[in-house]
Amino acid sequence: MQQQGALAYQQVAQRTVAPRDLEADLLSRAAGRLQRIRDSRETNVGELNEALLFNRRIWTVFMTSVTDENCPHDDIIRQNIANLGIFIMNQTRSMMAEPALEKLDALININRQIAAGLRTVPEPATAV
Repeated sequence: MQQQGALAYQQVAQRTVAPRDLEADLLSRAAGRLQRIRDSRETNVGELNEALLFNRRIWTVFMTSVTDENCPHDDIIRQNIANLGIFIMNQTRSMMAEPALEKLDALININRQIAAGLRTVPEPATAV
């Protein structure tokens, strides 16, 4: 019975999470997976590729949404996210071709920085 209550709570929580929080959580989860691989100091290619693909899927969604004509963000933000996405895709391809754990640092740092920015509550505009 208690397990059913927890499951119901999780389902409601998933439906009520703000998009920024969801994006931040996904980026943090991807960064955490990559960090665990980086910290292991051993290259398990299967685990590495799975973590890279998870990260790539997240960034594919970001890139798709910022290139959509209905994207509400201004052009500078859209361009910056697209550029980061291109870098992520290139770095991922490079890692899959020639795994080197130190290459993960950039991916981990980008994800953490973007997640932190998404979690920042924008200050309300003040009237002048």
